[in-house]
Amino acid sequence: MFLERMNSKLNRVLVPGPLIIGAGPSGLATAACLKEKGVPSLILERENCLASLWKLKSYDRLKLHLPKRFCELPLMGFPPEFPTYPMKEEFLSYLEAYAKHFSIEPLFGEEVKSAEYDPTMEFWLVKTGSFEFVCRWLIVATGENSEPMSPEFPQISNFKGRVLHTSLYKNGTTFEGQKILVVGCGNSGMEISLDLCNSGAQASVVVRDTLHILPREILGRSTFGLSMWLLKWFPLRLVDRFLLFCSWFILGNTHRFGLRRPQIGPIELKNTTGKTPVLDVGTLAKIKAGQIKVVPSIKRFTETGVEFVDEKIEDFDSVILATGYRSNVPSWLKEEGFFSKKDGYPVAPFPHSWKGENGLYSVGFTKRGLLGASLDAQKVAEEITRQWIETKHLQTDL
Repeated sequence: MFLERMNSKLNRVLVPGPLIIGAGPSGLATAACLKEKGVPSLILERENCLASLWKLKSYDRLKLHLPKRFCELPLMGFPPEFPTYPMKEEFLSYLEAYAKHFSIEPLFGEEVKSAEYDPTMEFWLVKTGSFEFVCRWLIVATGENSEPMSPEFPQISNFKGRVLHTSLYKNGTTFEGQKILVVGCGNSGMEISLDLCNSGAQASVVVRDTLHILPREILGRSTFGLSMWLLKWFPLRLVDRFLLFCSWFILGNTHRFGLRRPQIGPIELKNTTGKTPVLDVGTLAKIKAGQIKVVPSIKRFTETGVEFVDEKIEDFDSVILATGYRSNVPSWLKEEGFFSKKDGYPVAPFPHSWKGENGLYSVGFTKRGLLGASLDAQKVAEEITRQWIETKHLQTDL
């Protein structure tokens, strides 16, 4: 339906339904919810595969950090034989099956260069390297992690060893016997440190700030699931105190190992800043055993290693930047007010972050993972379906 129109003047393509940018879980969920309601859509994806962040830029041992029931997309659950915490390949197979089930066929290799609303036409004009798409509804589903973020460190250009971002890290086999500095102590940094340690490397992890480390499970239940259940009955701060007590009982005093906790609890911190607690999958035991070293902030790089803020100098063979990702929306979306130019997130906080003006929507910018993306997708689909039906009725009346 869409491809037949691509030979028109100026390679302009009229999209009858919504245009979705991004074929990751957020884009797929939105397309499925629209399809279920009878609304056609088209997905543009810059890479040549579904879920490119998962498939191309994630490490081999990656698992879902939350139980699968909190990570399934709308209208189709995970296969019952999948483990509680599916592996990367299992999750990718689920997404492939999801797209096939709902007959979702993204247009691959189409990177959006600009998207701008034309008030005269009352349509969005979305330009890629090959085409200009014209649509009434534009759904931004590129996610919170579009581009690797690599902060500038003092004199890092002096370092003669290897420096790579986690987006390029696959496993620790090539680092066996090396001294590796992992910069960043979120879930990825901690898990990659564990992977390096298990592969025979000497891993050190930079911990610059306070952080919450929680056991992945408490009393045989997912820490996340237990938290969500408790929040139905108890105040947030009381639930936070319970989590911290359980963490102390199960993990011990993390402060002794250079892992200081913030003043506010893990759930409150997540809600106010978006900073996710680390769910321990075995890294802490290696830290306690001295097999993974915790080091302070970096003062500067040397030719052979790093000088830390405590003025200690240490040599390293390689440095892995577990410094996260960022949204790239401001680089191509030409609009004012809905997305922040500073961080690429919607200005309005969750749960009001999904709807903009002039048919502009966002899915997957909630800082609440796959569960938040699914909630967004359902809201957006319901809203657009109402407008779609109204438009069809108007055309019939005319």
